[in-house]
Amino acid sequence: MNLFSKQIDKRIAAYQRELIETHYREVENMYRQIRGWRHDYRNHIQLMKVLAANGDMDGLKAYLEELDVDLNTVDTVVKTGNSMADAILNSKISLAKAKSIPVHVDAHIPVKLKMSELDLCCILGNLFDNAIEASLSLPEQARMIRVYMDMKGTQLYISFTNFTAAKKLPKVGRLYKTTKGDGHGFGLVRIDSIVGRLDGYLSRNSEDGAFTTEILIPQE
Repeated sequence: MNLFSKQIDKRIAAYQRELIETHYREVENMYRQIRGWRHDYRNHIQLMKVLAANGDMDGLKAYLEELDVDLNTVDTVVKTGNSMADAILNSKISLAKAKSIPVHVDAHIPVKLKMSELDLCCILGNLFDNAIEASLSLPEQARMIRVYMDMKGTQLYISFTNFTAAKKLPKVGRLYKTTKGDGHGFGLVRIDSIVGRLDGYLSRNSEDGAFTTEILIPQE
């Protein structure tokens, strides 16, 4: 292995460590919010009882609306059957919503996966980060991310689709060209590396303003 290849491997490894640390910080922040809301639950109930006892229906309605907004920020909306997938998807959904990006998820993992949680985290985290970044270049009303995951026979199928500003992204080699920095490129390389190592299949397609990544990974 030449010096250039070693430098690239070191940069990819450093990027991977940073990515994992970021994902876990996001997940920890989400669960910290949940624990905080549960801790305050009794106080919320007591205050609403007081408002109801005083006949302050307008105050009660306003407080319920405030609680509903607060709870939506920490609501665990996805339960795939896999704890790591749940953690990553829910934290990224929360991040996307904070950036005014709607996310539609249909994800089911009914079996124990053969692939490691680290590999799953890297794939899902990178795919979601790429989709969020691309969505930010669009006006809010045009933003959308769709995620689909399920087993197809003995293979895990993962599909991410997001809208892009360009009708069709330019392609460089096997990868599509982006305007992001080196980290984004390493993310794509990392996904390709993991899928290849696991004897999987990966397809990227850019058509009519939508960018789709499809992955199949054997789990036998």
